[in-house]
Amino acid sequence: MTTVLLTGFGPFGVHAENPSGLAVERVAEEWSRPPGTGLVTAVLPVSFARATAQVSGLMTHHRPDVVLGVGLAAGRERISLERVAVNLLDARIPDVDGAQPVDEPVLPGQPFARPATLPVKAARAALEAAGLPVELSLSAGSYVCNALMYAALAHAGEGVRAGFVHVPPADVLPVAEVARALGTILDTVLSTPVDVVVAGGREH
Repeated sequence: MTTVLLTGFGPFGVHAENPSGLAVERVAEEWSRPPGTGLVTAVLPVSFARATAQVSGLMTHHRPDVVLGVGLAAGRERISLERVAVNLLDARIPDVDGAQPVDEPVLPGQPFARPATLPVKAARAALEAAGLPVELSLSAGSYVCNALMYAALAHAGEGVRAGFVHVPPADVLPVAEVARALGTILDTVLSTPVDVVVAGGREH
């Protein structure tokens, strides 16, 4: 059995609904996963402490082969496949627990950066072929999404593929389309043992 862990986030700040969590719930209902594949989903609080602890706990309990975190990026218009998580907390706004760390590590004593281990370039090609707006993003930022991605990558054992996706607001890309994108990404991850080698860098 191949196990996939898919996480989204709940409301935070001015966002009474979070399309990442809504899309994850929809994937749980609608994704036609390949035979022999189990799916574990969770909607996590936008909390530095609780989200990182919960994703680590879920990984310990379920021992997933694939971990995909999903979060809202309110200013973006495309699905952003994150390439790097950084060991840095620098919050512009407090999390739902009121925590607002500045220039602190996610995990003290750990490397400054950890790359995603998902085939992000193959996933980009699959989303483009499906007619969905997509881009590669170099960094997951320095808020809770990045903290969760870093914690998942740090906790992942050998052979576990982990990464993170930022999604636009629902008025830019409907939740149904986000859910379709997540299913496409998971299908691609499960069928692509080695990422494609194509240019994906930016000049700035």
